[in-house]
Amino acid sequence: MKVFANREIRNLFQAVLAVWAVALALTQGVAWHTTHAFSFGSLFVFLLLGGCLWGVLFRYFQRQSALLEQAVQQIQSCLDGNPDARLDCDREGELYRLFHSVNALAAVLSAHADNEQREKRFLKNTIADISHQLKTPLAALNIYNGLLQDEVVSPSEVKEFADLSEQELDRIETLVQNLLKITRLDAGSVVLEKKNENVAEMVQDIARQYHYRAEQEQKKLVLSGSEAVTLWCDRDWMQEAVDNLVKNALDHTKSGDTIQVEWNALPSMVQIKVRDNGSGIHPEDLYHIFKRFYRSRFSQDTQGIGLGLPLAKAVVEAHHGTIEVGSELGKGTTFTLNFPIPTKL
Repeated sequence: MKVFANREIRNLFQAVLAVWAVALALTQGVAWHTTHAFSFGSLFVFLLLGGCLWGVLFRYFQRQSALLEQAVQQIQSCLDGNPDARLDCDREGELYRLFHSVNALAAVLSAHADNEQREKRFLKNTIADISHQLKTPLAALNIYNGLLQDEVVSPSEVKEFADLSEQELDRIETLVQNLLKITRLDAGSVVLEKKNENVAEMVQDIARQYHYRAEQEQKKLVLSGSEAVTLWCDRDWMQEAVDNLVKNALDHTKSGDTIQVEWNALPSMVQIKVRDNGSGIHPEDLYHIFKRFYRSRFSQDTQGIGLGLPLAKAVVEAHHGTIEVGSELGKGTTFTLNFPIPTKL
């Protein structure tokens, strides 16, 4: 029987049997010494008690053995890859406490396995997206290189192809740099050096970077806000976030359109808005624009490489802020950044 397959249980039964036999022998010895006769009544009682004791012990260990066998099967099922395999631990007792701990361990291992699978899928999708994004500029570079090697190319065409090659190289560099920045933010390896920064100065620095481009594309870049508003932030990273929103607005507006950057201090937060009167975002895209490498099937614009908005969102959230978007087709888009004002204890 499986109960006696366990050496410790077998030894326990043998010890109980030995104690019972010694007690029976002593009882009969005392009876013989006092009456010169065996006590059949005490013999019957001893046999009855011994049988009951054996029955109770056997039943108890049989049940424990069945529980352990069931536990072994569930653990094996878990090892075989069944994430839902769990032990019954709804009762009281040390064994059930052990089962509860095993279930907790199984839950942790299952969660780790799920995370590992998600990370593998994310890595696979990211590599596929990067490959797709690099394919276009690399193909263009290959074409321009082939044209430059053509002996009949004029000096003006050489300059044109060199400029186009530089643009494609800039696209690749932007993709790689943004991806590295997002990866650092996701990994928590970025230590934000926060100080009270003047929002007007930060926005004006960004506007100066895009002043020439806005003029060339005949677009207006308008700034509006108080010179006294400050924000508790890491200046470099915050400028990175707002810069990406301004660039996104320039990418999705046409000649004659206006991009506005507004900021103000509310009672409990500092708010920055980047508003444009461009083409707007399709309603089906509003819930996806912060996904990495997302490209709208409704947009005719192919400049974006799908990392600017996710990077802006990651930076804002690293500052415990929120980013919201509102848009209407044909009328424009507004990105709103909200940052809580730290309270003084």
